[in-house]
Amino acid sequence: MPHSQKHVAVLMGGLSAEREVSLNSGKACAKALEEQGYRITPIEVDQDIARVLQAVRPDIAFNALHGPGGEDGTIQGLLEILRIPYTHSGVLASALAMNKEKAKHVMRAAGVPVPGGVVVSRTEAASRHVLPPPYVIKPVSEGSSVGVIIVREDRSHPPQELGREDWPFGEEVMVEPFIAGRELTCAVMGDKALGVIDIRPASGGFYDYDAKYAEGGSIHVLPAQLSPNIYQRVQESALTAHQALGCRGVSRADLRYDDTPGGSGALVVLEVNTQPGMTVTSLVPELAAHAGFSFGELVRWMVEDASLNR
Repeated sequence: MPHSQKHVAVLMGGLSAEREVSLNSGKACAKALEEQGYRITPIEVDQDIARVLQAVRPDIAFNALHGPGGEDGTIQGLLEILRIPYTHSGVLASALAMNKEKAKHVMRAAGVPVPGGVVVSRTEAASRHVLPPPYVIKPVSEGSSVGVIIVREDRSHPPQELGREDWPFGEEVMVEPFIAGRELTCAVMGDKALGVIDIRPASGGFYDYDAKYAEGGSIHVLPAQLSPNIYQRVQESALTAHQALGCRGVSRADLRYDDTPGGSGALVVLEVNTQPGMTVTSLVPELAAHAGFSFGELVRWMVEDASLNR
C-alpha cells in the first residue's frame, strides 16, 4: 500500500505522569505524518482505548505514549491482540527496558557497562543512607527523570519525601552511586547508532524534567566533544543495549561519562528509552537531523518500519 494511503492512529496522552510530554510528542508527530501524506487519526488514550481502536481500525498505530501504560508493554500487548502493527519496541523489550533493574541485568550480561547499586523499599531508603553519598534514588519504572532524587555528599540524612503516604512512584526504589561528569545520549535507528549529544543543563544543575522539556532548559552539544574512541564506545554501547533488550525501531540510550579531573573515566549506560520523546526540544529528532533525516522523514521511517513487523 503506498504510504500516502495508510491510515495511522497516533496514540498520545495516556494516564502516566508523562501525559503532557506525550501530548506534545503526539501532536508534533501527527502533524508531520499528515504533511507526509498519511491519513491521520489522533487518539488521546484513556481506559476505553480498545473500543476506540476497534472503531477506528487503523493500518498502523504510531505510539507516542510515555511512561507506565504506554511504554511498559501494556499498550503493545493490546495492539498485538488487535493485530495492529505499531511503532517502537514490542511487548517484551518494552516491559524489560521500563524496569530499570531487570534491564541492567540483561545489559550487563551482554557486556554493556552499567552502574552498580541496589533496589530497596522506599521506607528503607528514607530511614538510612543505603549507599555512601553522593548517590541517586530513582523509581524502578518511571521515565523523564520523574521521581529522581540526587543525594549530595553534604546531606546528613536521607530524603524524607520517600516516606510520604502519597509517594506516587511505587514501593521499591533503585539506589545507584552518583557518577560525576557528562550526561550523554545516543539514539539507535533500526540497526544503526546515530550521533552522540552531550547534554548540559542551562542552569548548570541536574538534567531533570524541566531541563528536558522546557525551551532553553538544556544545551545540546552535537556532536559531543569526545575523543573518537569514547564517541565510538558510546555508539557501540547504545547499539548493543538496544539489541540485548530486543528493541526495534528507534530507541535512545542515556549514559554518564566521568571525565572529571582525577575521576574514574567510567562510561555507563543508565537506561534505554524505548519511547523517546518526539517534541520540538527532544533529542531523537535532533540526532536524526544530524544524520540527514528531517522530522517528517524520521516519522515516516518509523511508520514504514512498523509496517514491516506485521
